[in-house]
Amino acid sequence: MAASGTLSTFRLPPLPTIREIIKLFRLQAVKQLSQNFLLDLRLTDKIVRKAGDLTNAYVYEVGPGPGGITRSILNANVTELLVVEKDSRFIPGLQMLSDAAPGKLRIVHGDVLTYKIERAFPESLKRRWEDDPPNVHIIGNLPFSVSTPLIIKWLENVSCKDGPFVYGRTQMTLTFQKEVAERLTASTGSKQRSRLSVMAQYLCNVQHILTIPGRAFVPKPEVDVGVVRFTPLTRPRIEQPFKLVERVVQNAFQFRRKYCYRGLGMLFPEVQRVESTEKLLELADVDPTLRPSQLSVSHFKSLCDVYRKMCDEDPHLFTYNFREELKQNKSKNQERENDKERSRR
Repeated sequence: MAASGTLSTFRLPPLPTIREIIKLFRLQAVKQLSQNFLLDLRLTDKIVRKAGDLTNAYVYEVGPGPGGITRSILNANVTELLVVEKDSRFIPGLQMLSDAAPGKLRIVHGDVLTYKIERAFPESLKRRWEDDPPNVHIIGNLPFSVSTPLIIKWLENVSCKDGPFVYGRTQMTLTFQKEVAERLTASTGSKQRSRLSVMAQYLCNVQHILTIPGRAFVPKPEVDVGVVRFTPLTRPRIEQPFKLVERVVQNAFQFRRKYCYRGLGMLFPEVQRVESTEKLLELADVDPTLRPSQLSVSHFKSLCDVYRKMCDEDPHLFTYNFREELKQNKSKNQERENDKERSRR
């Protein structure tokens, strides 16, 4: 590891441009993987600056691709940069960067959805949850196809304080389709308010810090790109298990244009649906005629707290699946129709 004095003056030596790297290794974005390359180093520098002060930091970059953001991170005086790349075509170009920054860049050929980041960095970096965030950052230009499942996975990690958050309140700076970025940061009552808004905001301070026009990427996506920064809260706004919160929020937004009681009713079996939904909303003090987008995180806190008590009273409630009940009812109705048909013959 280089001494801190060396770190403060480190700059990458002259290297081929990202465009030249793409040409050299005959790289092409794969449409099925929703890959889009960011070639403008002024923009990648801006993303990295928006992530905060990375001096002496340990950074985990997801989906580095041809290495545009990777270069900007290395030039930000980090102690170590770990990149995880699933696509083997990008490894030689990243290796060129590693050779130019001895001891700073570690390359893992693997999948960010399964990689165990909690074992990647020194134990000494760990901070108590109540303390300031650790000097560990996650940065990435995510392929659109994995961005939503990945942020949901990481939000669950925040809730459980595991994965990248064993080090403490690790900050994340990530790219999304602009529409998804707007959902993540949408306020109560806005058109973009969604399941993602609530799931992100009950656990993190979420900021849409930058919008990058689609024309800056190669190939040009049909949408602009939003850069979102997440800082986990010292205390979640809803203190219930992640899966329970997710269940309540998902059901509430099932029918986003209808009143909230419609979606929340799907938490309960048909025979007790009306009575249980009324009880849930009454005890949570939530107006049943509010639309899902009008429900604040405080509303969801009350709903989750009451739903938890109802599940404690009836343990089978949490495993209830209204789609499964629909399927069973459909199957029973079909059997009755078949019986009727046979009796007519």
